[in-house]
Amino acid sequence: MSRIDDLIRQHCPHGVAYRALGDIGEVFRGRRFTKADYVQQGTGAIHYGELYTHYGTSATDVITRVRTDLAPNLRFVRPGDVVIAEVGETLEDVGKAVAWLGTEEVAIHDGCYGFRSELNPVFVAYYLQTAAFHAEKNRHVARAKVKRLSINGLRQIRVPVPPAEVQDEIVRVLDLFQSLEAELEAELEARRRQYAHYRDSLLAFSDSRERVRWVTLAEIADFTYGLTATSLEEGDLRFVRITDISEDGKVRPGDAKFVETSPDSKRYLLGRGDVLVARTGGSYGKTALIDSDEPAVFASFLIRIAVDPERVVPEYYWHFAQSGAYWTQATSLVSIGGQPQFNANALARVRVPLPPLSVQQEIVSVLDRFDALVSDISVGLPAELAARRRQYEYYRDQLLKFEEAA
Repeated sequence: MSRIDDLIRQHCPHGVAYRALGDIGEVFRGRRFTKADYVQQGTGAIHYGELYTHYGTSATDVITRVRTDLAPNLRFVRPGDVVIAEVGETLEDVGKAVAWLGTEEVAIHDGCYGFRSELNPVFVAYYLQTAAFHAEKNRHVARAKVKRLSINGLRQIRVPVPPAEVQDEIVRVLDLFQSLEAELEAELEARRRQYAHYRDSLLAFSDSRERVRWVTLAEIADFTYGLTATSLEEGDLRFVRITDISEDGKVRPGDAKFVETSPDSKRYLLGRGDVLVARTGGSYGKTALIDSDEPAVFASFLIRIAVDPERVVPEYYWHFAQSGAYWTQATSLVSIGGQPQFNANALARVRVPLPPLSVQQEIVSVLDRFDALVSDISVGLPAELAARRRQYEYYRDQLLKFEEAA
């Protein structure tokens, strides 16, 4: 940080002026467009919801384009402007800022503000992430169900205005922090993709010398729908719900709910090696393997798959249910209505490759080792990533805190 300190001593030894956004630039609201206006080729546009789901601190490309004939009725940001979320579901979402660094002017939704000034736009976007900004911003946010930052309130928020040399150096340092985070995220995703590719190749049996028969799941398994009951904070039995199945097909250990033992609950008791699949909603098709002896039952939005142990190793089927071959079928078999439905009738039609039990067990041994390796990485790398993020947030707030000029 010594270069930044040197620049501050050189260019602003007596402190940095803080000025209201409305005094140092133009703040303006976007204009409305809807999803019905979206097209493949057209005018670049940024919807307010994309600010906190898609974009980072800065952006050079848009993901949305709208009809060009709407242009006269839209409001645009230029390269070098900052796009700021006016509304959001949480206080943290409101005020999310993205520096627009693309080569074209882009339209902004009426849930966004544009900010145009002579400041480095990325410096502004970084400052609008700080605890100091959020503390001041929150005084101007209406606390309805949808949180809203008024345009007059935004114009009143004060920001530091150091010399351009200081702004540029702070941006350089913070960009470096963010690139280190991105490298970790890319490494984690690459390891997951590598494992998925190997698993899918192994379960395709394209290199097998013996012809592997594919059978329907109905031929090798029975299905049981889960228990309808009200979950409790405490009880005799853990109540495994659809939300307890993680993206990687594991039962999450935290946020457990329970039910009391009853005559009805006994037929839904789970044992080690049982397989559960989600049958409805956005989680449809997700499959979990029970790998503990914790007393538990499963809820009604889940189906227990009881495979024939003389023909199928349960762990083998679980690995198959994580593969691309399984998900291609699940996507084609699910019924789409108000909520996706993947019931026993659809599940029964899923086709499964069925090598001998000895081969299944070998595949399980290999994929278990890969899964354990990826799981270790998936724990270690996110922990390191979280530590990096905390470090970044600390230094960002420190770098963007200046002694105010008298």
